Parts: sequence; C-alpha cells; structure tokens
Amino acid sequence: MRPLLQASLPPLAQPVIVAVALVYLVVVAAIATWAASRTRTVRDFFVAGSGIGLWTLAIAKMAATLSGFSFVGGPGLVYAIGLAGVFIILPGALTNALGAWVLAKKLRLLGEVRGLLTIPGAIGARYRSPAAHGLSAAAILVAVVGYVATNLLALGIVIDAIFGTGLTTGIWIGMAIILTYTAAGGILAGIYTDVLHGAVMAVASLAVFVFALRSGGGMDHISRTIMDADPAFLAPWGAAGPMTALSFFFVFSLGSLGQPHVISKFYMLRDPRQFKWYLLLMSLALLVTQLLYFSIPLATKALVTTGAMPPLATPDQATPMFLLRFTPVFVAGLVFSGVAAAIMATVNSFMNVGAAALTHDIPVAMGRRLRHELQWGRLSTVLIAVVAAAVAQLSGTLVAFLGIFGWGLFASTIAPALAIGLHWTGATRAGAIASIATGLGVTLVGESLGYFRVYTLPTGISVSGLSLVTSFLVFFGVSWLTRARAAAEIDADIRLVMEL
Repeated sequence: MRPLLQASLPPLAQPVIVAVALVYLVVVAAIATWAASRTRTVRDFFVAGSGIGLWTLAIAKMAATLSGFSFVGGPGLVYAIGLAGVFIILPGALTNALGAWVLAKKLRLLGEVRGLLTIPGAIGARYRSPAAHGLSAAAILVAVVGYVATNLLALGIVIDAIFGTGLTTGIWIGMAIILTYTAAGGILAGIYTDVLHGAVMAVASLAVFVFALRSGGGMDHISRTIMDADPAFLAPWGAAGPMTALSFFFVFSLGSLGQPHVISKFYMLRDPRQFKWYLLLMSLALLVTQLLYFSIPLATKALVTTGAMPPLATPDQATPMFLLRFTPVFVAGLVFSGVAAAIMATVNSFMNVGAAALTHDIPVAMGRRLRHELQWGRLSTVLIAVVAAAVAQLSGTLVAFLGIFGWGLFASTIAPALAIGLHWTGATRAGAIASIATGLGVTLVGESLGYFRVYTLPTGISVSGLSLVTSFLVFFGVSWLTRARAAAEIDADIRLVMEL
C-alpha cells in the first residue's frame, strides 16, 4: 500500500476547517473519557469486553479497514496510474464480507470457548503450539511498529496542513492525542472513534461524489474528456498494466484475511448470531465510502486536462486540491478531519494489537504470563507509540518501506495458518510454523534487499505477493508431508468450533 508520504498537502488553515477539526478533537476526548471509565479489565482493554453491538462493529471495522489511505493516498494513486489503482480497493466490499464468512463466527466462538483475546492466541490454540503462538505474535509486533510509524507520519502531515504546526511537531501532537485515548480507553475508545469517523465519512463520501460529478459535467463528460487526452488512464488495467492491477487485487483481497487490527474485532461482537446481518452491512458501508476513492481522481484528472484546475505538484494532492476548489468549505473540513480521525483510529487498533502481542501473547507463549496485564498493556502502548513516532522522523522512503513491509508481513504470517487452518483439519502444527517463518523471512529479506536496490522485481510483481504465495505453498506442502499428525494435534473443543 502506498502511504500518504509524498508529502506536503496544501495549507488548510481556513477558519471553518480548523473549527471542524477542533470539534472532532473535543468529541474524541469525550469518547476517550467515557471509554476509560468502562475499561477495568484486560479483556475490556483488548477486546472491549466482547460487548459490542452489530451496527457499532460493522461501522468500526469498515473504518479500520479504510484508514486515511483510502481518502488521500488511494485517490492519489488512481490519479497517477489510472484504473489499476482501483484494484486495491475494488475487492474491499466483497473480501471483507468473505473475511467475515471465513473467520468471524469461528473466532468469536474460540474467544468464548478459550477466553482468547488475540489473533496469535487463536493460532496457538488451533495448533496446540506455543511456538506458533509466539512466532506469530513476534511477527505482528515487528510489523506494528512500521505501520504505526507510517500512519503517524501521515497524521503529522494532515495536522501540519490544518494547524501549521510543522511536520515534526504535528507527528508528536498526533502521537500524544492517540496515545492518551488508547492508553486510557483501550480498544473501546478506538471502536467508538471508528464509529464517529465511519459515519461522518459515509455521509461525506456521498456528498463529495455528487460534487465530483457536478464539477466534471457528469460521468459521461468526465470519461470522454479523459479518453480524448489519455486513453490508457481508463483502460481496464490503467496505465500500470495487467500484472500490477492483478497483483493489487490478489494481495489486497487474500491479504485482508491476515490483518490483525481488523479481524481481531470479531472477538468483540456481543451476539455471534448477528453475523448473518454483518455481511450485508459491511458490504454496503464499504461500497458507499469507495465512491470518494474513485470519483475524486477521475474528476480531478478531467479538470486538470481541461485547464479548469492547475496541474498537481504531487498525485497525493488530488483529494485536498479538489475539495478546496470544488466543494463547500464545511464538506472539505469534514473530509480532512475524517482523514485525521481515520488515521487515529487505525493507529489505535495497531497499538492495541502490538501491546497485546508484547504483554500477553509472547509471555503466554513462553509460559510466563504477566501479572497486572492491564497496567502492562497501557505501558507497552506508550512504548510502541514513542518508538513509532521516533521512526516517523526518518526519511519518507524508509517509513514507506516499513508500511509496505507491515502489510505483507501480516498477510503472509497470519492468513494461511488462521484462515485456512480454521477450516482444514489437515493443517498441521509444522505447516503453520513453517508458513509463519516463511512469511517472516521472505518479507523481511525481500523487502530489505529491494529497499537497498540489491535487485528489482519485474513490473507488477511485489514482494508482498511473492511472500503470500510462498507462505501458502509452504503451509500446504509441509502440512501434507506431516499429515499423519494432523488429527492428533486438534483439541476436541477446537475441532467442534471448526465443524460449526
């Protein structure tokens, strides 16, 4: 995923935009205060006490899935390479429903049966393996730091654009805000911040879609304008070609089954019988918010082509420049504040997952469960936040590398062992450990060597895609070689959940 890193947004310090942003911050502070008063146990801190309702969960998970990338970096990518960029989010409304169908009920029931709090905990329970539990937790912890750093840099850019703080100050202000409500209210604060952001952005997306069509004279006129000037932009694979588009689709569809900050929310639903309605709500919510993702770059491309809008300094300016010029300032303020809220909510989820890996999963895997986990969880949240904010000060290309590394690492280390393992009784402990280790090794080595330009992959081939494919192949291959042990490695209660 290409993060919001290329950096400078145009100045957004208009009174209405600043006022909307301040109102957002006040509401977030109120949510944090309320959530802190309800966070009394480690289960409250990590999985909201498994007491979240259906509508709340659907909106929160939609918001955690989209993040700020979908509103700035994503439209910028489509503006740069055409319709190939849509293949990142095109499967979203379907694959998130698929993820719910594959994982939701089983994870929720596992949480009930075993008292689980985390995704590594589910992997450890499925294979009766402390090694798989600890190794997956270590991989998550490594990826979380990079992902949080990427999002803190993006948040710093937005805060700087709205309040004129300077990038470094913006990063640390953003970190302090997120840390305050995450350490105090845990995932509950993040859930309801997600709800705020998701509801606002759904409304804003519909409004922006209307303004985008109006500014370009309707979709037919927008399409004809772009086709006359740059036919490759609207070609089925965009300007990047079929391999890039299909690689995006593969990595971001199957890879979604391994994103712990998203799938861990399945532990939180109060009544697992409601999952049948969750699929419909999630798909509709994502379809609405995707309107903004593709309408802005198409309208902006047409407006720049006709001279109604000046050329962009960088593709990532597609969203802010369009909003400032072609929507009411209040709508622009909602979107910019929503982007900041989206980033904050995503960082909250990552920090919560990282804190759980550090203070719960790794100690449990080593047989040394910590006392006072709630206090240690809050302290580890502070540690992760400070380290990630420090990393965010590094060069943009390095932080971008860490963000891409994080996505691929999550996907390749979790998706095979968990998504396949909870449905296939032939999966073995050795297969799970081998696939997790393979995903970790291929992603770390491949992305690092690529970053230092030791090699260059063919156009459209990504390390994330290669590591995901390799991890799946190793998972199936090693499980087949050790298949004689498969039945004996599944506990009776786990098998019952798998069969439901």
